[in-house]
Amino acid sequence: METLHIPALNTTSPFASMKGNHVALRVPDFEASKRWFIEKLDFRVIHEWPFGDLSLAYVAPANDDNFWVELLGGDTPGQQPDYSDLNESLHRAGYHHFCINVASVDETIAELRRRGVTLVGEPFDLAVIGRRLAFFSDPWGNLIELAQILA
Repeated sequence: METLHIPALNTTSPFASMKGNHVALRVPDFEASKRWFIEKLDFRVIHEWPFGDLSLAYVAPANDDNFWVELLGGDTPGQQPDYSDLNESLHRAGYHHFCINVASVDETIAELRRRGVTLVGEPFDLAVIGRRLAFFSDPWGNLIELAQILA
């Protein structure tokens, strides 16, 4: 297994204060999407608010206050492709997925299966980055990656 070489932090950059916060998903059914994140992934609703004719909410994993998903709902958005094959999904331009780190990909996938979540392919090891990965999707085709750091 290869070791990733991560460059030193650049604390002198004028952008040194930048830190990841959230990813936004445009969803066709705001309430159903919010319920899916709560019921299938045990996410928590952090905050909800209106913005024009849209409804928005921040949802966060059960035990993480540093990464949120912003749900954008209302009106009628265009349909997202629904992938059943990960390789097929990699060939389109634009947003692809967001990733959540887990202690065990296999245990997490077993629970997602139990909860009826749609898997996209089977878990696999990617030695070049030292991770075990798996992908699943929400009911509207948004892909989510799980990553486990391999010893």
